[in-house]
Amino acid sequence: MNAPETLEIACSRAWPPLVEEPLGDWRLRWADGFTGRANSVLAVGGPGRPVPEALRAVCDFAHDRGIAPMVQVVRDSPNEHAIAAAGWVPATGHGAGHEVAVLTGALTGGPAGPGAAVLDEPTTGWWELVLGSGEDSPAARQVLTGGKVGYGVVVDGDVTAAAVRGALVDGWLHVGRLAVRPEFRRRGLASVLMGALHAWGAEQGAGRAVLQVAEGNSGALALYAGLGYALHHRYRYWVPAPGSCEDSTS
Repeated sequence: MNAPETLEIACSRAWPPLVEEPLGDWRLRWADGFTGRANSVLAVGGPGRPVPEALRAVCDFAHDRGIAPMVQVVRDSPNEHAIAAAGWVPATGHGAGHEVAVLTGALTGGPAGPGAAVLDEPTTGWWELVLGSGEDSPAARQVLTGGKVGYGVVVDGDVTAAAVRGALVDGWLHVGRLAVRPEFRRRGLASVLMGALHAWGAEQGAGRAVLQVAEGNSGALALYAGLGYALHHRYRYWVPAPGSCEDSTS
């Protein structure tokens, strides 16, 4: 596999689904609908069969578990070209954005600012910030606590003002779910918290950091660029064309 595909595997391991099954090198994933990354097939390497047959297996896996069939694939890769040739289409209706930038950066940053810490266990305030409206579920909580995870917070009095998730895998610090309460924004808390998380990751043995941001999230892209992150590659989500993915097992 090439460098983007290898990094995608690391990112997938840092965001573990509840169910994962191999399809050749591809990875079928299910987490009861919580996020596209945990409820799609990661198309890296070869599926061990012709791509149209592999996509049929993707459809069956999804239908058996009550989720919509979807593929996550490195942009402009041979796999993406084959998926497009099989009649699948970009998942432009995906709520979080169907095209995602994968950024990497050095573990830079000074000591944690006042109130910033990385905890071994998530607090109630951490959960309130990192789970969006309608996302709180046993599946979501299992995904977000899977693996070796640090739970970054900035606390102001009794209020959790900012939160972030950091997962360690394959020498990487995977950063996700950065959130700041609206009333605390524009105070530099995101940068302070990222500095604390970087320091924690380095202490835990990580060499670099990686994160995934929707291309349409200009604010987050600007923040991470200011922290020294740079584009590594992009991936996209693809879905079957209407009527092309009937359940062959029914």
